[in-house]
Amino acid sequence: MKTTVALKPIDRTLNVYLADDDDADCLLFKEALAELPVTVNLTVLDDGQQLLDLLTTKGNQLPDVLFLDLNMPRKNGFASLGQIKRDEKLYDLPVIVFSTANNQEKVKDVFRDAAHYYIRKPAKFSELKEVIYKALELIAEGNIKLPKEENFMLTGEEKSTSDESAPSK
Repeated sequence: MKTTVALKPIDRTLNVYLADDDDADCLLFKEALAELPVTVNLTVLDDGQQLLDLLTTKGNQLPDVLFLDLNMPRKNGFASLGQIKRDEKLYDLPVIVFSTANNQEKVKDVFRDAAHYYIRKPAKFSELKEVIYKALELIAEGNIKLPKEENFMLTGEEKSTSDESAPSK
């Protein structure tokens, strides 16, 4: 029997962008957020060009954090991250790479490109919730400095926060 760990509520509303073209992954991300003790205004974008158009629109407020998939159409996550980090108005935007890619060279590339963290999309829903919560907690606490390489990857493997299956509708 798994023990459910009570998560401390995050006491402020976070504005979150999720750039991911996979509908199923976006749905799981939304369902995970719904089960966490956090209030989020979520904006979902399905390609890097759409993301950059929104980020660079004059008068738009930047999100508190961007979860960025690497494999997207039109402009992939690598190109998007590079463009964000070359723009002085966007440079400080916390970017968390959120991808199925597990290639260590790709992880090193996005670390060098100044992403804040790297999350490999977990297979278990409980781990997905935990790792999203960890990331949002870091952002809410203002821990947005670039980490050392050994702290770059966030995982949801240390403990379980709920059952192992995806939520039922």
